[in-house]
Amino acid sequence: MWTESRLDGLLTTPSQQLIEKIGLIDGDITVFGASGKMGPTLCMLINNAIRCSGINKRVIAVARFTDAESKKLLEDNGIETVTCDLVDPVQVRNLPDCKNIIYMVGRKFGTGGNEYLTWAINAAVPAYVIDRYRNANYVVFSSGNIYPYVPPHTGGNTESVSPSPIGEYAMSCLARERVFEYAAREYGAKIFMYRLNYAVDLRYGVLYDIVRSLIDHKPISLKVPSFNCVWQGYANEVAVLGLLHADNPVHIMNVTGPETISVRKAAYKLSEYLEIEPVIDFIGEEGNDALLSDASHCFDVFGYPSVTLEQLIKWQAEWILSGGRSLDKPTHFEERHGNF
Repeated sequence: MWTESRLDGLLTTPSQQLIEKIGLIDGDITVFGASGKMGPTLCMLINNAIRCSGINKRVIAVARFTDAESKKLLEDNGIETVTCDLVDPVQVRNLPDCKNIIYMVGRKFGTGGNEYLTWAINAAVPAYVIDRYRNANYVVFSSGNIYPYVPPHTGGNTESVSPSPIGEYAMSCLARERVFEYAAREYGAKIFMYRLNYAVDLRYGVLYDIVRSLIDHKPISLKVPSFNCVWQGYANEVAVLGLLHADNPVHIMNVTGPETISVRKAAYKLSEYLEIEPVIDFIGEEGNDALLSDASHCFDVFGYPSVTLEQLIKWQAEWILSGGRSLDKPTHFEERHGNF
């Protein structure tokens, strides 16, 4: 049976690699956007690695903390929290000094009709943070959404592919990248640009979206026919270790799993684990391309994820059967026109 504590335990237990290398990161670590989907477990992972390695290093979590539970969870685990509305440059200027920043701030859903706010958060806030921390080492979360759609047989976009964002969300993600690139060129900041495609934490993600549709007997769109995803525990470790690979010029890396799977196949596999009669309502004309990334560079630097896609599919079904909760944050992976 899955429980919240078991899941968080898996997500926050550091690998031997992280324990050995956390001490090589010079100085404290601040996580911006620490109350989001990945932030709490990332902060806890860093803190656990520090404890296991026997070193002294502060972990500072910065967010608006509109959810009191995430703030309490972090503080209960020995992590300093700072409440800050990053849209306010005055509040940003008053944040504590730090040499290493993992920047996870971003807005995606609700962009439609509120494009101005998405651009403010994704493009203006980075400028405030850069002005406060001009010479820091950064891991900057970005998105595979900035890439063009490609057929699955290509193996996905590599880091050398020129961005071709569709929709204002993806455009604003590219704007965030360009603002941080400015910091590297003008101020000497070192940047690790982290382009993520679909982390899986069992409480949210592409696999959760598909399995929820199966349980609720809702149709599953095939407009985007395939996808990449990766275990969030691995994705978080790469984010921390990325501080050791921040560079100038900017070091760009795709982060996702090694497998590409079709939506149709994932749905049938999940239905098998759920022991649901495999009569699935697929809708939409099946597309021939998708937002896919090739993370070969990531695997060469950090190794392969320890959790396979098959294991993730099994875990996702078990999570649902165990009554596991949802973060209620769908990925909308099926959206082809960038309307979020």
